[in-house]
Amino acid sequence: MSTKAERTTAYIIETVAPVFNKHGYVGTSMSDLTEATGLTKGALYGNFENKEALALSAFQFNSTKLLDEIDTVLATGENAMEKLFSLTNFYRNYDDFTVDMGGCPILNVGVDAQYNNKLLSAAAKETIKALEGKIALVLENGVNNGELKLPVTPLQFAKQLYTMVQGAIAMATMTKDRKYLVNTVAYLEQLIKKEIRK
Repeated sequence: MSTKAERTTAYIIETVAPVFNKHGYVGTSMSDLTEATGLTKGALYGNFENKEALALSAFQFNSTKLLDEIDTVLATGENAMEKLFSLTNFYRNYDDFTVDMGGCPILNVGVDAQYNNKLLSAAAKETIKALEGKIALVLENGVNNGELKLPVTPLQFAKQLYTMVQGAIAMATMTKDRKYLVNTVAYLEQLIKKEIRK
């Protein structure tokens, strides 16, 4: 059973995570956070050392949500091909998944924190590495099981695949045109079927 303090901390993180994700670390004011949570500045600082600690906890909340979903997606399917198509299907509707988060946390925080918050920037990079590693493991298993043939190492292919997906997410976000995402996913599915399936 969690204590009242633990429940308050969890409530704060869950409530401010989309605020930080939408407005960025610098763009989010303490008044934005007090308005979102309905708590005083003192109550927020009673639970977190400073704004940076709160922003980092908020990103970790969104990051964990994303990585857990990727784990669920990659657990679907009997073989590497099915897992890869489960992944592409997830990204086809990625904007639906991230809407409550305030958008893609990797894109938003990764770009926003690059020059103004080393801890947040490092956390975003770690999430990217973790995600690429999960994709690489599926690819490696596919190669080892004789399902896939890759022109490069599984990690290198995973990085390229993820770069294309994340680029499509960025373009869809900036232009508010989800065709960038849908068309990139369709292209990746063709690439998987025609180029790497044995």
